[in-house]
Amino acid sequence: MTTSPLRLSGKRALVTGAARGIGAAIALKLAEDGADVAITYEKSAEKAEALATEIRALGRKAIAIQADAASPEAVKTAVATTVSELGGLDILVNNAGVGGDGSLVADQSLENIDQLLNVNVRGVILTTQAALAHIPEGGRIISIASCLSDRVSFGGVTVYSATKSALEGFNRGLAREVGSRQITVNLVKPGPIDTDMNPADGPYSESARAVLALGHYGETRDIAEAVAFLAGPEAKYVTGTSIVVDGGANT
Repeated sequence: MTTSPLRLSGKRALVTGAARGIGAAIALKLAEDGADVAITYEKSAEKAEALATEIRALGRKAIAIQADAASPEAVKTAVATTVSELGGLDILVNNAGVGGDGSLVADQSLENIDQLLNVNVRGVILTTQAALAHIPEGGRIISIASCLSDRVSFGGVTVYSATKSALEGFNRGLAREVGSRQITVNLVKPGPIDTDMNPADGPYSESARAVLALGHYGETRDIAEAVAFLAGPEAKYVTGTSIVVDGGANT
C-alpha cells in the first residue's frame, strides 16, 4: 500500500516574524504539510531555534535567520539565505508586523509611525521584491493583514489599520503583475487571536469578545490553516483576494 505525498512536499517556504505566535503556527503547519521552512526573527533567537528544531523533527529542513523586518538590507539577506540553504523559494509568507502603542493619531510619535510603516508596509514590499527574483511559476505569496483593514470600531489603532489597508492595494496590484507567471498573491486577515501580544485573558479581551459572532478568540492554528490552504494546490485559482479569519468580528 502506498501513501499519498504531502500536499507541499518539495516546496520551500519563508515565513517572516515566525519565532512565536501566528508566524510560528504557520511555519509548523507548512512543515507538517511537507515544506522545508526558513523563518526570520528579530530578538527571540532561542524560540526561533526551538521551532526550527521542531520542524527538523518532522523530517524537513529548517533554518532560523535573524532579520529586522524594518531593515532593507536584512530582509534581502534573509531571502538570499533562504534560497541558498533550502535550494529555492516557492512560498513567501509575509507575517512580520508590529502593532501600535495604543496612542490616538494626535498623540502618536513619529518614531512609532515610522516603525509601523517600515515594518508593516515597506518590509512586506521589499521582502516580496527580493523573493520575486526566485519564486518560480506557480509560486505563492501570502501576507498577513488584519480585519482592522476592513472596519475600525475603536480608536488607538488608526495608523496600524492604515498599514494593513495598504496591503490590500499591494495585494491586488501584485496579483496583476505576476499572474502571467501563475504566482498567486493573497491576504489572510485575522481577528482577535490568542497570542502573547493579544491574550484571550488580556485587558482588552472582554470588549473584543463582545463583537465576535462566535464569542471567543481564535487560535494561531486557525490562521495557519488558512495560510496553508492558500499555499497549496487547491488554491491555484485564488489570487488578489483575502480570507478573513475573525470569528465574525466584522459581520
